[in-house]
Amino acid sequence: MDALPVTEESGLPFASTTKANWLGQEVGVAHVCGHDGHTAILMGVAEVLATLRERINGTVVFIFQPAEEGPPSGEEGGASLMIKEGALKDPAPNAIFGLHLNSRTPLGKAGVRSGPFMASGDTFRIVVNGSQTHAALPWLGIDPIVLSSQVIQGIQTIESRQVNVLLEPSVISIGVINGGNRPNIIPDKVEMSGMIRALDETMRNDIQKRLSRTAEKIAESGGGSATVSITPNYDVTNNDERLALLATESLKTTLGSANVFTNPKVTVSEDFSAYQKVIPGFFYFLGVVPPDTKPETVFPNHSPRFWIDERVLAIGVRSLSNIAIDYLASSGGRAKQ
Repeated sequence: MDALPVTEESGLPFASTTKANWLGQEVGVAHVCGHDGHTAILMGVAEVLATLRERINGTVVFIFQPAEEGPPSGEEGGASLMIKEGALKDPAPNAIFGLHLNSRTPLGKAGVRSGPFMASGDTFRIVVNGSQTHAALPWLGIDPIVLSSQVIQGIQTIESRQVNVLLEPSVISIGVINGGNRPNIIPDKVEMSGMIRALDETMRNDIQKRLSRTAEKIAESGGGSATVSITPNYDVTNNDERLALLATESLKTTLGSANVFTNPKVTVSEDFSAYQKVIPGFFYFLGVVPPDTKPETVFPNHSPRFWIDERVLAIGVRSLSNIAIDYLASSGGRAKQ
């Protein structure tokens, strides 16, 4: 439904052995973010609520969405395409709820938060242009590799020196850099890409402008040039205050008050935020760390060794089913007795 280009190393008997082509490379394919678990949970919720259909005063829509991790370059996908193709129409929901399995949280516990919860995520690409020459004669050209190293360092000063760190968290990370093909040739250009994460929309826009200006000016200072393109991918996941209150109380009833806690803001991104731009929404975390296991010793989401304690599936079904029923009971209708 929504795997990643990762070779699974969980050691489980049903570990994925699938291969695929991604960006021109053969890669492994594995569910190392828990999205297979999310699909299983929602299937369970659908089965439970379908058996209670006559007792529920309202309508429930189940959204099974591929490509939350992002579609291939040049394609559409994820929540924005689901909305475009009518997932929130006929019938049009009044609210939306979602969850995510979290490898930092103990089994049976739910992390909740009202307001900004998960960061925006914008992909950027920088091409630093120089002038190719023999590596023994760098003064006859312009070295884009040296310029790129300066650009990378300069970009990191945006976070450390230019934005108000007391306002909200933000992160700039570069995950890909490519340039050159021989050790004795200074290449013409270097390409790099990464992501900007922010929990405030004004800060998000400001960082985008600063990143473009920083890359362009540093490259110019060394006689080269830089072109910067930024693609918005995810908005800030912003939980509706009323839904957060209702869902938190529902989770406390289902899991026990001691097992529901206020989750810190996180700098990962989630395209559930696109639905929240259309209707009020609430998103929460469920823990997958087995009892007597320290969360910091468990491999994180996106690791090739990520795995879940599968008892979380039943917990997810119960918690999400009860949230749906409690919401319908609180919004003009009551579940029939």
